[in-house]
Amino acid sequence: MYRLKKSLGQHFLHDENICRKIVEAVKQNPFQQLLEVGPGAGALTKYFLEIPEINFKAVELDGEKVVYLIKKYPSLQSKIIHQSFLDIEKPFEGGFTVAGNFPYNISSQILFKILEWKDDVQSVIGMFQKEVAQRIVAKEGNKIYGVLSILVQAFFDVEYLFEVNENSFMPPPKVKSAVIRLMSKPDRLKLSSEKDFFDLVKTAFNQRRKTLRNAVKKMFVEEILKKEIFSRRAEQLSIKDFAQLTFDMKRP
Repeated sequence: MYRLKKSLGQHFLHDENICRKIVEAVKQNPFQQLLEVGPGAGALTKYFLEIPEINFKAVELDGEKVVYLIKKYPSLQSKIIHQSFLDIEKPFEGGFTVAGNFPYNISSQILFKILEWKDDVQSVIGMFQKEVAQRIVAKEGNKIYGVLSILVQAFFDVEYLFEVNENSFMPPPKVKSAVIRLMSKPDRLKLSSEKDFFDLVKTAFNQRRKTLRNAVKKMFVEEILKKEIFSRRAEQLSIKDFAQLTFDMKRP
């Protein structure tokens, strides 16, 4: 058997109806390669292994779970990456899908890692803490709209799929959960550079109560800062607004 490890934020999904709903959401869009993040005791893994003619891998940090999974599903022997997801190299050449009941304690970091692979990640279907899922899909004007919302939505279309009751897990978490889907955008925003975009968004929201003029004044010349848009706060700007502003930023 296996033990639950609070230090790794482990809450294992055991509701078969929810497992099947997640797997069906994964299968709605065609893919050849699939990476599962945090298979745990294999609640989703057993279904993923049944999908024909795909290249499947799973990444699991907990050595005890790796031993358990390989014993229960021998075909996983060469398919498990025994590392933290945050430390692995890109697992496939070419396009792939990412899915899983993501460890809640590192779920935002997981998304930032996926953004590093955005040119190859075709879709993501993940279980998140409900509040994090809501932040990811939030639109401008919403008080929970922020860095995560913008950086994810700049490169992916996001969809809030369904919520999951605490009793679907063992042990039940103290937070609500939700499943969302990200689909790679076919048409990317025009940016002066991704670095400028990331820096601008993070700087703007670092002082989100200030007007943009005060929050990012070091990044623009005085003449540009006179534009009306700088009288707004970061949460009032659309993703396209931020993208367009990258072309007005100071150059070294």
